[in-house]
Amino acid sequence: MTILAARTNETVTFHAVELLKKANELRRAGKDIISLGVGEPDFTAAAPVVEAMQRAARDGLSAYSAPAGLPQLREAIAEFYGNQLGAPVDASRVIVTTGASGALLLAALALVNPGDEVLMPDPCYPPNRNFIGAAGGTTRLIPTTPAARYQLSATDVESHWGPSTRGVLIASPSNPTGTSIDHDALAQLIHVVRARSGFVMMDEIYLSLSYEGTPRSALTLDDDLIILNSFSKYFDMTGWRLGWMIVPPDMVAAVEKMAASLAICAPTLAQYGAVACFEADSLAIFEERRRAFAARRDYILPELTGMGIRVPVVPDGAFYVYGDVSAHANDSYALSTDLLLNAQVAAVPGIDFGPTHARQMMRFAYTTGMERLEEAMHRMRHYLASRQGY
Repeated sequence: MTILAARTNETVTFHAVELLKKANELRRAGKDIISLGVGEPDFTAAAPVVEAMQRAARDGLSAYSAPAGLPQLREAIAEFYGNQLGAPVDASRVIVTTGASGALLLAALALVNPGDEVLMPDPCYPPNRNFIGAAGGTTRLIPTTPAARYQLSATDVESHWGPSTRGVLIASPSNPTGTSIDHDALAQLIHVVRARSGFVMMDEIYLSLSYEGTPRSALTLDDDLIILNSFSKYFDMTGWRLGWMIVPPDMVAAVEKMAASLAICAPTLAQYGAVACFEADSLAIFEERRRAFAARRDYILPELTGMGIRVPVVPDGAFYVYGDVSAHANDSYALSTDLLLNAQVAAVPGIDFGPTHARQMMRFAYTTGMERLEEAMHRMRHYLASRQGY
């Protein structure tokens, strides 16, 4: 029998993916499952992006790119940060990766030594803990509250920073809550980490899917951050496996060296397609889709509330609602299973995102069209009414 490494037992289970597997099994059995589970937009890559990738394929441009990515794509990302997110950066600091997962792995390997601790909020995206673990580090989950929008505060960091703490990993807007960190609060948090010579890994994957005000990168507060981002969410390119990171100048050579060994490069044809994401016609498409997500949020919030699922904090970004289901069950995992089997609606239990709110909270992703979203709400309302009278 093969002896597996200890980390295979320590890896955190991603229940959203397990839920997707079960939903797909039911679909193959002929069930009409509506997924509010996996955070994957129902929109696909914009036509200009597909056409750019196809042109590159026809022209035979499928060889390895430089490890840090195509120069024109790195330039386009840098310009996007300057024009759209208020943070001009030099393209030399942009490293294109195999999805945001590739960026997270490179960041963890570059910054975390065995035994180092990284602070994260509870709730947070579950695989984040696995990336830190892959580098030999440990994660300290810090319980958060609705009053703090389920985000870490400077006080949290001060009170939980220990002798082995190396830095923090935070997201704004967040998965699973869809909430952002107030700009002033973020500035205070960064200051506290800097005072301890720590690093800040900033997940901005959902930043362009913000619905209140103009999105601003954390780089507008401090230029010495590690920024993680992706083409999967705002740009609707989940299966293209393309992301990027923006790192301080003194990290570029080390990260590029690791990228060359661990991945050689991100998928080249996907990179050629992604250059077209930043053309005016493409950006207009993405903005129209962002408005569609906002309309879905505005529809689903009162629907969930009306069926007794309380939403402690209104999400201002991403495409998730983090709802309290304790009026219907004392175990969100059991309720998630019931909804899938009896209402044929998939939603993710709170256990995926950390222990603090695991039993009472669920994540609902509004990543399906309005007609199907309305049907999902109808099914849930009918099923929950049959259970408890709502």
